[in-house]
Amino acid sequence: MTQLEIRNLEVCHGLLKAVRGVDLDVNAGEVLAIVGANGAGKTTLMRAIAGSHRASKGSIHFNGQDIGALPAHQRVKRGLSLVPEGRRLFPKMTVQENLAVSAQIGRSGNWSIDSIFEVFENLVKRRHAKAETLSGGEQQATAIGRALVANPEIILLDEVSLGLSPAIVDRVYSILPKLRATATTVVLVEQDLGRVLKVSDRIICMLEGQVVLQGPTAELTREQIVEAYFGLKTSRKEKVQP
Repeated sequence: MTQLEIRNLEVCHGLLKAVRGVDLDVNAGEVLAIVGANGAGKTTLMRAIAGSHRASKGSIHFNGQDIGALPAHQRVKRGLSLVPEGRRLFPKMTVQENLAVSAQIGRSGNWSIDSIFEVFENLVKRRHAKAETLSGGEQQATAIGRALVANPEIILLDEVSLGLSPAIVDRVYSILPKLRATATTVVLVEQDLGRVLKVSDRIICMLEGQVVLQGPTAELTREQIVEAYFGLKTSRKEKVQP
């Protein structure tokens, strides 16, 4: 079932069209990975979906309803949460206080402040520490936890492994099986292609603001993805539809 439907989306930074003519369907319960080089438009697309950057053209439908005009906090209330690149925590607030902000959304579901501490055990001793004093891994766990306590139907993970050690990245990604178990849809932006191939159901590759390759992960080769990633010979012609 299609949960998120995007049609002819265009998002600008001033005169620059960062996202151009993007059509995208996201199915309920899947893990969709968005890959592409720096400047491909991935983060801008995620921000547009979440409502933190207004699209200049096109439509975004979530569970059949047009959410294109809704501000970000209203999209969270509908069940759409973003873990932004750079984490964007409230630095002077504690871990628990950061989580409590999203818990006030009041959506029912499997996630609570206590369940976040059960999943991210590294946060237990840091519960009352200010976010600005946390390590990168602790900050990322808090950012993911903050998104989850809103009990989203779709969680958008933007570069959650950026700047973290492989061991910490493994800990962060350990949340995916739990999200699958609760049928939470995941859309993630990730630079590590090897990890993407392991965790995703479907891959979309962006280049210069456009989708140039998409398809089920099992049907795409690493060569196809790399060619699309760098805009090499066959990337614009060879598209695998889901």
